[in-house]
Amino acid sequence: MAGTNSERQLLAEGPAIILVEPQMGENIGMVARAMANFGLAELRLVNPRDGWPNEKAQATASKADHVIEATKVYDTLEQAIADLNFVYATTARSRDNYKPVRSPVFAAQTLRTRFRAGEATGILFGRERWGLTNEEVALADEIVTFPVNPAFASLNIAQAVLLMSYEWMKSGMEDLEAVPFQALDQRPSTKEQLFGLFDQLEEALDSRNYFHPPSKKPKMVDNLRAVLSRRAFTEQEISVLRGVVSSLDRFSRNSPRKGGFTRSGKEAPTDDSADQ
Repeated sequence: MAGTNSERQLLAEGPAIILVEPQMGENIGMVARAMANFGLAELRLVNPRDGWPNEKAQATASKADHVIEATKVYDTLEQAIADLNFVYATTARSRDNYKPVRSPVFAAQTLRTRFRAGEATGILFGRERWGLTNEEVALADEIVTFPVNPAFASLNIAQAVLLMSYEWMKSGMEDLEAVPFQALDQRPSTKEQLFGLFDQLEEALDSRNYFHPPSKKPKMVDNLRAVLSRRAFTEQEISVLRGVVSSLDRFSRNSPRKGGFTRSGKEAPTDDSADQ
């Protein structure tokens, strides 16, 4: 989904994202992109399989160059987290330990609080195939796990980073209902404009013998008006609808249908019995 604006201020703060022995450069690049989407910038790699730098990571980062170029590489996990005050480990399965297990929402709020207090924090993500070892989880302070389908709980590493990055950004928003842009402001139609549409449509249908038999016309008109009154039209929408009716009416008045239409929209058969 395109939407990058290079003129806007680049957000770059928050917890370090730490990938333990990532295997594919493409995944690292997608992780960098996910981080950049939600204002994270510090990526740390522990013993990446294909070394670093990695051309495939650069190619899939999709302009998250500031993340890729600042990436730090470590030989061990202990080295990667040595300067941090608080660390979360992500896992999809239960572990035999007594560490608190948190939801992504709770974890993001905790990270935000510690960030505001000036603490350095990080989030651990394991290998693509089998995640983190128990020994690696033990190095973290707490565990964060995602509420996923228990029958299909495995997340791609970039997906997991994306979820935590999104929760991180949310944790710093004053209004969770806020959106970056809105629909164009349009004036609502007046009742007079709506009645004008009713009259135009009724007159056009009348000329085509739509209201058949005539005795049912009042009820059919009521139903038609009820349908058109179910939503609040704007002035522009009324104008468009009236233009549509005018266009259709202009090409149909010269060949009115004798039998009118059924309620399904199909042409009704003409009753010629009186002529026989």
